[in-house]
Amino acid sequence: MNQRNLDYLKDQVKYAGFGQQLQAQLEENVRKQLPEFALRDQRIFEGKELALALHFKRSEHSDMYFFNSYMASLKKAGQDQKVNQSFALASPYAITLKEAFNLMDGRAVNKDITDKEGKIYNAWLQLDFKNVDANGNYKFRQFHQNYGFDLERSLSNLAIKELGEPLQKDKLLASLRRGNRQQVSLLGGDKELKVFVEASPQFKAIILTDQSARKLSQNLNASQQVTKSAQKSLGQQKGQGVKSQKRKGLSINP
Repeated sequence: MNQRNLDYLKDQVKYAGFGQQLQAQLEENVRKQLPEFALRDQRIFEGKELALALHFKRSEHSDMYFFNSYMASLKKAGQDQKVNQSFALASPYAITLKEAFNLMDGRAVNKDITDKEGKIYNAWLQLDFKNVDANGNYKFRQFHQNYGFDLERSLSNLAIKELGEPLQKDKLLASLRRGNRQQVSLLGGDKELKVFVEASPQFKAIILTDQSARKLSQNLNASQQVTKSAQKSLGQQKGQGVKSQKRKGLSINP
């Protein structure tokens, strides 16, 4: 067994976002000296199940193994059909595990990309669920800087508490660039509302959602959002109460 190669593979797996949980499995399979093998894993993000298979192949000319790609399969709550996507490690942009989940969940990820001439440029990537390539993978859409989406400027239109603290602001920007839905505090008057924000470069916007993943309007401040959210919740409760009473055969007063 090539120990140096094994140590390198362990670092690759770790920095691809899989941590150290798979190291024992990896070492066991490398010791067997199989031509190729896959490590199986499963993660839960935001209540959604992500099944994973990390693919390794041994060189035909040495005892070195290569971590070529991993297959991710996302099952969303209430849906039978899974979203499947393979991510290559040797692509112009390396996609980490959490970024893979975010992409498969429909969000965009910001990456530095190396073109065929070796030049580096920055763009937002998003899976195009309407188009697949020859290998059955969803194609990527790219939104370059000249497309017109500016994350920091878009956020500045919102009264977000974290933007007033330099360290928190940097953390927020970094998290959104990784494609995360990030919780923030929306300010307005004497109220402070916890909401989630995510970047939407395709529509040059920031998407706001509440704790139940319902979209909120960017045109309302925290005080108005609290009232609006409460009204929605109350309306749902009334609707559920009406349905319940109808099922019981009770008369409903207008």
